[in-house]
Amino acid sequence: MHRAERNGAPGPARIAFGSSGPATPDDAGPDRPDAPELGPGDTVDLAAVRRDAGVDDVLDALDRDLVGLAPVKQRLRELAALLVVDRVRARFGLATGAPTLHMCFTGNPGTGKTTVARRMAGLLHGLGYLRTGHLVSATRDDLVGEYVGHTAPKTKETVRRALGGVLFIDEAYYLHRPGNERDYGGEAIEILLQAMEDHRADVAVVLAGYADRMDTFFAANPGMQSRIAHHVDFPDFSVDELAAIGGHMVDELGLVLSDEATGALHEYLELRVEQPWFAGARSVRNALDRARMRQARRLTTAERPLVTRDDLRTLTAADLRASRVFDGGLPR
Repeated sequence: MHRAERNGAPGPARIAFGSSGPATPDDAGPDRPDAPELGPGDTVDLAAVRRDAGVDDVLDALDRDLVGLAPVKQRLRELAALLVVDRVRARFGLATGAPTLHMCFTGNPGTGKTTVARRMAGLLHGLGYLRTGHLVSATRDDLVGEYVGHTAPKTKETVRRALGGVLFIDEAYYLHRPGNERDYGGEAIEILLQAMEDHRADVAVVLAGYADRMDTFFAANPGMQSRIAHHVDFPDFSVDELAAIGGHMVDELGLVLSDEATGALHEYLELRVEQPWFAGARSVRNALDRARMRQARRLTTAERPLVTRDDLRTLTAADLRASRVFDGGLPR
């Protein structure tokens, strides 16, 4: 309830976003403690709190599953530590403000922003700050309408679906198009601002995009900047890290790279990162998808129609070196 309403005066008009579902005892958040209150003489095992909330599982999975991103992982560990301590402070009856969970992830495409946001949702749910911990991914098209009266219901519905979890808005700067009087992005921004304030205990909004464009967006929308508590920059992967990511992807596909193919992938990446429209891990996956198609064509057009299990599992150097990138062209 807002201060004006507590004093008996009518509060400002608010937009109803609905609910993502009724709260249950299992969904208790920091303002509804799910652990007993503690006295001055009590002690708490913070390691046990981390373990019971699944914090270590999430962070260990980040280390295990995501190559590189050392500064990102460090920021998440610091944030997790803060939330654990705040949770225990509340049990002791110590003053602690409700944390602002809205974030900005900046970096080039394919640097793991969506993946980290999804893991972040699980972390916040485990600590009791989010009811469900699901992730809703959105772009301008999911929020901004094409005619008068279209934007508000689209934005409100997207926010409603995200309540209890994380709303991830990729390339958020496209919401702001200055100089276009017929653009309705400003309306979407206003609704988001209200949701980020009124539902800050029930949704974490993550804005993502290129760093320089996000700076311009925040400069034009200071209200949005003031609601973002955590800014996390995602560095580009090195060629070695991209090659390691490719190795993980190959494993997930049930394939293996021959020794020569491993070297060819590394050479491919050294060339590809210097070309236009390189998109980090996404470009690695695209390269492997094309290599798989060449492998399939190679196997199905071979003079010897009989294949072994190893034949079906192995990507060869030829499957990778057939790319136009080795001849100076763009991948195809």
